[in-house]
Amino acid sequence: MLTISLNEKRPRSQPSEGCSSTASGVERGHDWSLANEEAALIHKYMPLVKTVVGRIQMILPSHVQPEDLLSAGLLGLLEAIRHYDARLGSHFENYARLRIRGAIFDELRRMDWVPRSVHRKARRAELAAQDLEQRLHRPPTAAEMAAALGLSLAAYYDLLDEIRPATLVCLDAAFNSESEDAITPYEMLADPGQADPLEEVARRELGRQLAALLQRLPPAQKKVLALYYYEDMRLHEIAEVFGLTESRICQIHAEAILALKAPIRNLCRN
Repeated sequence: MLTISLNEKRPRSQPSEGCSSTASGVERGHDWSLANEEAALIHKYMPLVKTVVGRIQMILPSHVQPEDLLSAGLLGLLEAIRHYDARLGSHFENYARLRIRGAIFDELRRMDWVPRSVHRKARRAELAAQDLEQRLHRPPTAAEMAAALGLSLAAYYDLLDEIRPATLVCLDAAFNSESEDAITPYEMLADPGQADPLEEVARRELGRQLAALLQRLPPAQKKVLALYYYEDMRLHEIAEVFGLTESRICQIHAEAILALKAPIRNLCRN
């Protein structure tokens, strides 16, 4: 945890006449010290930026360059370094992760990276998954999803690749994108400093039901989620474990997320 505030502004005394050059030298030395400290912290937390970029890159189309996301993430890290205040009690890495993700999402929104057509296709696939889940009382297989959507299995896998960006759930995304006054999940989140017994019970119940949903997933999907989210392995590492291509691992991940989204959304509505 950082113990200093890099953006702290100290009052400067007015130099007397004849001492201006000395005072300017002190100020330049102070600025140089801060610049060196910022550079050292950026170097130290560069792996955190790369980790956040890697996770977000997984659900993005191939035309989005990771270099662009890395640049935005570095800006977010720099903002975190300059605005972090240890007195607020939050751990720096948690604070920095939020600022990095926020900067990347801002860049993605600027790039307009998810067309409405992709959202429509993702919604159609989600509704199909929800319908099959209700009728079969289990997550549908890829073949069953393909049949429900009127696609070949190969075309269904192509669809998964195409709608991967729409599986991203961003706290800044409005529930109803058609309305300018639509609220976002971020605006509905309760203050974590305010304990709510009912919310805690609901969270535990949601966690219990989510665990049950995970257990119903096919073994390959469960293993991919476990390795990615709990073991913090990268996609190419998971691909090596399975003996599959990285693209196929992405498809398995997308299938798992698609199978979970509809039931989780229903749980949250109830």
